Amino acid sequence: MKINSNDFRVREAENVKLEKWPTLVEPVYQSKKKYHQFLKAQVDKLSALQRLHYASNRYAVLLIFQAMDAAGKDGAIRHVMSGVNPQGCQVFSFKHPSAAELDHDFLWRTTQSLPERGRIGIFNRSYYEEVLIVRVHPEILQAQSIPDGLLNEKTIWQERYRSIVDMENHLHRNGTRIIKFFLHLSGEEQRKRFLDRIDKPDKNWKFSLADIEERKFWKQYMQAYEACLSATSTKNAPWYVVPADNKKNARLIISQIILDTFESLKMSYPETGTKRQQELQSIRRRLMKEDQNGK
Repeated sequence: MKINSNDFRVREAENVKLEKWPTLVEPVYQSKKKYHQFLKAQVDKLSALQRLHYASNRYAVLLIFQAMDAAGKDGAIRHVMSGVNPQGCQVFSFKHPSAAELDHDFLWRTTQSLPERGRIGIFNRSYYEEVLIVRVHPEILQAQSIPDGLLNEKTIWQERYRSIVDMENHLHRNGTRIIKFFLHLSGEEQRKRFLDRIDKPDKNWKFSLADIEERKFWKQYMQAYEACLSATSTKNAPWYVVPADNKKNARLIISQIILDTFESLKMSYPETGTKRQQELQSIRRRLMKEDQNGK
């Protein structure tokens, strides 16, 4: 079964209602063995494209992952990017902002971690937390030292959406390609995964009382995600709503979307000009001479 990336893409200016987006779809694999074969093939292709991306040094690629707790962000990043050379890829996880970060604008701390040309940057959570968790818990705004005249809770979210879209368009114009994933998990599946974290000792560390407290705000989070996806999915930086109740299927969908994006870049290895050819032949002669001299 072929994966069509456009099936999961949020169109620009689309009014997103997450209840209409499935959290579970028909698997694209027929068995565990087929899943591993499919994923390996995708990872191998991605590894080859990543080498080409690094060598061509024309674009930067930024992958953003957002989701509710236990949706599988970490596992998706680990499995999908398993074949990528660490030299060309960096993962950043953004937790609670530090005092220094709170003294800057809300885009400052993530801007410092943007990928260079030829590299892949992965944000496990991102600047979008500022219109998600902060919207659900507006008291966080009070800790950001924003001047009173600029802190209007009726307009601040639209203002932040505009800042985000403007920044992403700026990055696109300068060669950064942005892919944004929302791993769409159902409340029932999250409940099962939380129980699994309690029941399995090797997963206890993943669970905290705060996770249960945040479940109380599920409806508010869904509303915040709907508003965010509707306002910030653009042609240059689209959102993809990935059904996340089946972790394996979600990984295959994510890897295909990344592959499609890389292939759209029409990359090629740098051409070797006449001067470079002459330089390489000179090096060859030196190496051959070393061999003839017994070195």
